[in-house]
Amino acid sequence: MSDKPNSTATRPIVTRFAPSPTGALHIGGARTALFNWLYARHTGGKFLLRIEDTDRERSKPEHVAAILDSLKWLELDWDGEPLFQFARADRHRAVAGELLARGHAYKCYLTPDDLAAMRARAEAEKRPYVVESPWRDADPATAPAGTKPSLRLKTPRSGETVVADQVQGRVVIPNKDLDDMIILRSDGAPTYNFAVVVDDHDMAVTNVIRGVDHLTNTARQTQVYHAMDWPLPAFAHIPLVHGADGAKLSKRHGAQGTDEYRAMGYLPAALRNYLSRLGWSHGDDEIFSTAQAVAWFDVADVGKSPARFDFVKLGDLNGHYIRASSDAELMAHIRAFLPHAEGGALLSASFAAAGWDKLAAALPGLKERAKTLPELVDGARFIIAQRPLALDDKALKLIDADAKLAIRNLSALFDDSPAWDAPSLEAIVRGYAEAHGQKLGKVAQPLRAALTGRSVSPPVFDVMVALGKTEALARLGDQA
Repeated sequence: MSDKPNSTATRPIVTRFAPSPTGALHIGGARTALFNWLYARHTGGKFLLRIEDTDRERSKPEHVAAILDSLKWLELDWDGEPLFQFARADRHRAVAGELLARGHAYKCYLTPDDLAAMRARAEAEKRPYVVESPWRDADPATAPAGTKPSLRLKTPRSGETVVADQVQGRVVIPNKDLDDMIILRSDGAPTYNFAVVVDDHDMAVTNVIRGVDHLTNTARQTQVYHAMDWPLPAFAHIPLVHGADGAKLSKRHGAQGTDEYRAMGYLPAALRNYLSRLGWSHGDDEIFSTAQAVAWFDVADVGKSPARFDFVKLGDLNGHYIRASSDAELMAHIRAFLPHAEGGALLSASFAAAGWDKLAAALPGLKERAKTLPELVDGARFIIAQRPLALDDKALKLIDADAKLAIRNLSALFDDSPAWDAPSLEAIVRGYAEAHGQKLGKVAQPLRAALTGRSVSPPVFDVMVALGKTEALARLGDQA
């Protein structure tokens, strides 16, 4: 069977993302959703969402909510309302009945024991296990009484099925390797490979973009399209995401769920930028806006080779997006992030009590060295630290007798200063250091230790401004 021409070129582009709600949104699934979204937005088409919840034991409402939440966080907006596959079972059964009436399907009375025996024979003869049901051409009158049959698709036994794939190229599968797949189980439940085709057709999907691990499914699904005389969508099977070691991405490589990346403090725009580069490229461009990705993206530019996930590169890219964000944008990201962070509720309450404006004031210095939001929040802990501060070992060593004297003298100068801004405070410290024949760092380091409890922090004068005059002088007084 050759690849039948389809009419997608004359129809508005419609892509879809169809996750199963059996767990959180996998990061590989997020990339698949992104590619579908990018292509739909690039072509001015629609991006639809379908929840494939036919596995009733494993599908959970909380998983549906988590998937929707992750897509919203990634800012991948879909068109219309999500479609739920399980609710369409009657439609699937109706199409199965039509296939039966057309002679493209048949009732099969093979039992689990029959199938097990077939598998055993195939293994003994060292040949592929392909179900060849004797009920394909049997007289229905010979059917065993009281046995509920499954419904199988009657597929060609000779020739080949061709998938004209936009990424993988022309893929040929001998029909002898494709058995008559079940489309309805004996209990009347539609199977995945069948329901997917009916749903894609009814949703007017023109382009199916999914992982290369679905390629065999596509060969089976095209048989349903042909049997129903439906136009084929354009297929694009994108490479899988691998870990840095070249193996398929798994738990041992690190975070799996998109929600984990959110909790690790990556920005949505940074993750979109990084995921779009896993398998697709636009020249040598590494950093680009979502608007640029929409303008540039084409399925034809997706490569065949598996993409390798590199946490170091993601961290560097995220750091760039943190630095490039306005202070207002970054504050919004922090406040949205904290509920998902460990101990985030307490941190939110603490920053609120101290005043979010203090954190906002510290952001210019904080964001220069942070690669993730937790690093940024950790750097801002000096704002919510309670007096007297607990100094770490390195900070303690900085506050010796000479440092205490300098802190007392500087505190008096700070108190007399008419202005409380970074340039004015820096001028005071520079003047003091020059007057005492010392380098600026020698004087500023003990101030940092007294104000933050650490030897490393944002610029010390930014710290003082963020804390405010009263709190800063009180902390210096504690160590003087």
